[in-house]
Amino acid sequence: MKNQTTTATTHDTVAEIVRISNRQEATPLRRAFLQQKQGRRTIPGPLAKLVSAGDRTALLLYLLALTKASSEPWDVSLHAAVWARALGFESPTGASARGRVSKAWGRLAERDLVARSKKGRLAKYTLLCEDGSGHPYSHPSTQYIKVPLALWTAGRKQKKWFEVLKLSEITFLIIGLSHKDEFSLPVERGPDYYGISADTLLRGAHGLSDRGLLDWDRVAKKAPLAPKGYTIENRYTLQPPFGPQGT
Repeated sequence: MKNQTTTATTHDTVAEIVRISNRQEATPLRRAFLQQKQGRRTIPGPLAKLVSAGDRTALLLYLLALTKASSEPWDVSLHAAVWARALGFESPTGASARGRVSKAWGRLAERDLVARSKKGRLAKYTLLCEDGSGHPYSHPSTQYIKVPLALWTAGRKQKKWFEVLKLSEITFLIIGLSHKDEFSLPVERGPDYYGISADTLLRGAHGLSDRGLLDWDRVAKKAPLAPKGYTIENRYTLQPPFGPQGT
């Protein structure tokens, strides 16, 4: 009988990362990753720079690293080829794919989201606080959102959501998870609220809606100083498997 080698797929690898995390339904993510308070001002969190740089790879890598590290010492080190396979890179064991992973870790380190060191010949990465302050990571107890594991485990047509969602859609999803159901998010305030352009938020909302992941209603709101005495406000509610949140 011939020996047969079965190679793990992207889905196998991500499923194993989720399994060893022992998380049940979601990964906690501090709201400071989205926006922060500076005195009386609200300033963008690290998410804004990742989005403005079009860095979908680093954002997904960071979210998956947060999922993996569920206990101290918050070590998220795996061989670069493993992370490359998890992110769906072609030829994940090749130098090009491993280089892409290493560079993505480097960009996260530059933004003080992970600490980089050496463990023998391999690079070691450890989570830092989501606010980009460079402070050590700790499990959040307040002021955090829950990113459903369904991002990694659910999907359609043999693809998981993390494989098909565009950067703008992932961005709107994360922001949406920080709100209650039927939330209002004026896209023109995106730069003020999150450092995210109105165009990005609008594309994200349309994309999620087209995929059936976002319910989008137009609601008339009384406005005494408006020409017609009312304005139209968009209200959003995330749909399964990311919502509704029941709040």
